[in-house]
Amino acid sequence: MSSHPDPHALGAFLRARRAQLDPAACGLPETDSTRRVTGLRREEVAQLASISVDYYTRLEQGRVRASTPVLATLTRALHLDDDQQRYLYQLAGRPHQRPRRRTTQHLRPAMRRLLDQLTHTPALVLGKRLDILAWNTAATTLYTDFAAVPAERRNYLRLMFTDPTIRGLHQEWAHDARDAVAAVRMEAGTDPDDPELARLVGDLTIQDADFGTWWAEHRVNSATYGTKHYRHPVVGDLTLDCDTWASPDGSGQRLMVLTAEPGTPSHDALRILASWSAQRTEPDPAHGTTR
Repeated sequence: MSSHPDPHALGAFLRARRAQLDPAACGLPETDSTRRVTGLRREEVAQLASISVDYYTRLEQGRVRASTPVLATLTRALHLDDDQQRYLYQLAGRPHQRPRRRTTQHLRPAMRRLLDQLTHTPALVLGKRLDILAWNTAATTLYTDFAAVPAERRNYLRLMFTDPTIRGLHQEWAHDARDAVAAVRMEAGTDPDDPELARLVGDLTIQDADFGTWWAEHRVNSATYGTKHYRHPVVGDLTLDCDTWASPDGSGQRLMVLTAEPGTPSHDALRILASWSAQRTEPDPAHGTTR
């Protein structure tokens, strides 16, 4: 059961909590300016929570009631323990639920078979939050060796912002990265309390200023096709059509396939990549599951 909200007490708790936090321990970069407040500034909490400074200021002033999704992201941004979380929700007059356990995303066998049959075409299976569940050899040749990426970091959106190889591969990185942000933002609307999504957003907000700006724009995108331009270190420039197909079972899994029109330089380049990869010793593509 929720209690009656006490917005002024909530504001006092938020101010007290941010004063207790060390900016460096929260992943914030060092600055040359002298800090005039103890702990985190308002704008820093807003940045970590991926909300506007104006909205957070009004929260501290008791002028607006916090929604459940905002409380969830503040819980992460302010590093609240279990007791502090319960207290935060009590002050906000919202029911508190314990964080959900991670659930394993199981790769559908049909998706695995499709990947195995696409020998010259880069393809990935994407799950919730654009987690990369599986890939074929052509995808490793185009992008990177996904098997060498730790499972907890094997996420398309995360790699777009944090992996120098994948970031440098995209000729129109800003355009493609914003589309990926918008796709995850669209998905966030269906499960705003997803703790793994909160962790992903929090990590990227700290690591990349562009991500924080684009996430705060609330731009959404459900497009299932488009064109991507790559600059590959082996075959040079590539223009590929990118299409995704959703699994009909409601699992949220999507097959992402990159193709080129026959007779074009990009089509020939994909064939060259396939031949090149056949001459290398590659680890087996992922057959298992991730988080």
